[in-house]
Amino acid sequence: MDCDDGTEDYPADRARKRHHDDRVELGLALLERLEHESLSLADVVDRIETVTSDPTVTRTILDEAELRGIIEREDGIVRPKSRQYVRFESDVITKDGDFSCRRCGSGLSTGYFIDLDAGELGPFGSSCIRKVTGRDSE
Repeated sequence: MDCDDGTEDYPADRARKRHHDDRVELGLALLERLEHESLSLADVVDRIETVTSDPTVTRTILDEAELRGIIEREDGIVRPKSRQYVRFESDVITKDGDFSCRRCGSGLSTGYFIDLDAGELGPFGSSCIRKVTGRDSE
């Protein structure tokens, strides 16, 4: 069976598209929860890179976030529109184990994960989770 994009609809293709959609939705959920009045585009991309390092997916997340009214972009500045911040008491899950921080790559014995509507994002170290969410400045 042919897909709308002209490719045949194989199970591997469906899984790849679903994985792509999952990354986009997770990136959008993260952008909805940023605690910033404004950020440089570079800082927003830094946050999105905790979800994906694929430049095409990053661009899709930014474009879709603007279309959905999650952010405004102008002259390299991004302004998040939502005021639904990450609540550390209920939106952050702590797990003990052997992890690598998704942002900086440091080894962790305790990982912090952000519980978003689109899924769980992490692990992060204690300082990186605060930077990703906007609790600490860079």
